[in-house]
Formats: sequence, C-alpha cells, structure tokens
Amino acid sequence: MLEQVAAAVDMIEETQERQNISACVQILAGLRFEKDLIRQLFREEIMRESVIYQDILQKGLQEGKQEGKQEEALTLILRLLTRRLGAIAPQIEQKIRVLLIAKLEDLGVDALCAASRRVALLDFSSETDLISWLDTHSYE
Repeated sequence: MLEQVAAAVDMIEETQERQNISACVQILAGLRFEKDLIRQLFREEIMRESVIYQDILQKGLQEGKQEGKQEEALTLILRLLTRRLGAIAPQIEQKIRVLLIAKLEDLGVDALCAASRRVALLDFSSETDLISWLDTHSYE
C-alpha cells in the first residue's frame, strides 16, 4: 500500500505540491513503517525541500540552540559558584539546574554587577547566601 502511495506522489507534476505531500506522507508513514522502507520508497531530497520538513527542522534547530544556551549558562554559573564557594552541595546544584535560562542569566548578571542592589554572586561569602538567592529567585 505504501508503494502505491509513493507512486501516486511521484506522479504529482507541481514540484512544491509534490514535496509537501511527500513530506506529509513520510511523516505519517513513520508512525507505522520502518525508516528504511520509507527511505527506499521516497527520495530524501524531496523531503528536504519540503516547507513542512524545513519548518520541523527549524524548530529542532531552535530548540537545540536554546538547550545549548541553557547548558552554557549553567556551566558558567556552576564554575563561578564553585570557584567562590567551593564544592556545591548536590541538592543546591539541583536547584540551580532547574532554573530557567532567564534566572540563570539573572544569577550571572548579579555576579558581574558590583553596583547591583541585590546580593551579587561574587559577593556570596557562604552557601547560605546562595541558598537565600535561590529561594528568592527560583519561583518568580
């Protein structure tokens, strides 16, 4: 049956329409058929040119960039805290790991802004100061 659908898609003359329908069929076929079978029956370059595929790809790239940004901010903050306070207790590190990127950036900005009215990361003198900052900022 999938072979018949692939043959019907190949017969569509208008390129953009063929690419979009092919992409839709391949996505739906992926719910039932093996990846290798789908690749055998459909040309991959048609899928790549589809606006639907491009949209899915762009969303994936955007999510990957956001995750990378989150990981970079987390790594920097943990390094700064470790340098300033020594080893961070696992339960405190876990609280930091669940902060959203905006809160991680706030923590980092507080680290760099000596004139900040809030407690700055580099001004933390103890783990208690860090816990206080996390309690104040975690749920805003």
